[in-house]
Amino acid sequence: MCWDDSAEAVVLGPQMVQVMVEEVRLIRQKMKAAQDRQKSYTDLHRRDIEFAVGDKVLLKVSPMRGVMRFGKRGKLSQKFISPYEILARVGEVAYRLTLPPSLERVHNVFHTSQLRKYVSDPSHVLEVENIELDKALAYAEVPKEILDRKVS
Repeated sequence: MCWDDSAEAVVLGPQMVQVMVEEVRLIRQKMKAAQDRQKSYTDLHRRDIEFAVGDKVLLKVSPMRGVMRFGKRGKLSQKFISPYEILARVGEVAYRLTLPPSLERVHNVFHTSQLRKYVSDPSHVLEVENIELDKALAYAEVPKEILDRKVS
């Protein structure tokens, strides 16, 4: 085993072992430098997130085209789906969520990269009005207010 060019003189005995040890040490140093550089780039995007049991979180839906996950499909679908409560912490970076019966086939443990903290805002809650339907399942549309008038 010799990584030198074939034009160089052949090294035998203890010198060959010494040359190999030096080359292996040099390779290890270069690999360590490359790993450290990649880790520093990755650490810029990494953030430590911790949730408490009982917190509400949003669950990330895969944005891959053509892949249907959690019943959502299409490029205009949401990136995150409704808030779910955290049941327990599993390991250092995973949490168990309470999922609705419609997602019973989905494993309920998720990595923190798939979760976002849910901040409730009372102004986002919409009130649902009761709509009276007739026998043909139709309803009469009634305007709520007139926003603008134009006289010609």
